[in-house]
Amino acid sequence: MKNSDKKADFAVIKTGGKQYRVSAGDTVKIEKLPNVNEGDKVEFDTVLLTNQGGKVTLGTPVISAKKVSATVNKIGKSAKVIATRYKAKSNRLTRKGHRQPFVEVKIDQI
Repeated sequence: MKNSDKKADFAVIKTGGKQYRVSAGDTVKIEKLPNVNEGDKVEFDTVLLTNQGGKVTLGTPVISAKKVSATVNKIGKSAKVIATRYKAKSNRLTRKGHRQPFVEVKIDQI
């Protein structure tokens, strides 16, 4: 991590059961959000931590006054993951495929 990256303003948000470190201008792939379309504006209100100008604010557990706004760039599915199960001696082979849905957002403002 560069020194300039450490001083940049960032926030840690929680969505879809995961936590993401985001800065203004970042593009992040997150879990699928209900009822959104490409080009929509979304707000994340579960902000766990912010760093603005070197001043760190830690929520207990969230910071109620802060929100992170973003724009939906893309809605899609990730690459296919194939799970294989093989039973020896019975000549049984089972394959299942799964494509995880995602939403790609661009962080506008912290």
